[in-house]
Amino acid sequence: MEKKSEEDGNNMKKEKIFRADKIDLKSLDRQLEKHLSRVWSRNLEVNPKAKEEWEIDLAKLATSNVIARGTYGTVYKGTYDGQDVAVKVLDWEDDGNETTAKTATNRALFRQEVTVWHKLNHPNVTKFVGASMGTTNLNIRSADSKGSLPQQACCVVVEYLPGGTLKQHLIRHKSKKLAFKAVIKLALDLARGLCYLHSEKIVHRDVKTENMLLDAHKNLKIADFGVARVEALNPKDMTGETGTLGYMAPEVKLKLSFSVFKTESNKT
Repeated sequence: MEKKSEEDGNNMKKEKIFRADKIDLKSLDRQLEKHLSRVWSRNLEVNPKAKEEWEIDLAKLATSNVIARGTYGTVYKGTYDGQDVAVKVLDWEDDGNETTAKTATNRALFRQEVTVWHKLNHPNVTKFVGASMGTTNLNIRSADSKGSLPQQACCVVVEYLPGGTLKQHLIRHKSKKLAFKAVIKLALDLARGLCYLHSEKIVHRDVKTENMLLDAHKNLKIADFGVARVEALNPKDMTGETGTLGYMAPEVKLKLSFSVFKTESNKT
């Protein structure tokens, strides 16, 4: 029990006795929870979560027609702040088959992709515009207002390249060989792009014709850094069977250590 003294009108002290078993603890808990909630809300308003430097303003993004579809996502043509862009939208939970752990892994890999991509700046690397991690409701309205995209999807926005992929370009010209100068130009563009990536200690790990895009002037640009990684300081750590089998180097397929900066040859 707790005693509390009070003075009446005649300055006479009276004691009030409070019984602990009569105190409504649940009510106190509710009041405390409401108070803490108000405090936390004010803190969030004063100190909002800082955005990543690559996060985009979704209010400036609109999509139109579909460019390509894949297992876990769709690529749309769109505009961002008046600029023509390609929007890759990934929604791993759309088919209901992904576990929470797998979805978390996919999101971590996506973050890795945009973290690598947004720092790159080279004429032969597709220009990164921005991305959204899907941590808040994603509601990109189509330009034709026919519907919206999945709310919890991740998206990456890059410059729009009207020439499509190098693979599509080669298929379109399969009945006639490309001019020698055109082949040399494509090869040089690819070499320059890879040389730049390696100078930034980036290993793409999935260089293939589907991941090479062409602009209106047939300039080649490397794209899709979904499995790229920063080269390890120790070459022994640079192993792993990641990429597309038909384009994979023998040392990667055999899970041997490798370096992007040097090669070794047998001397006789």
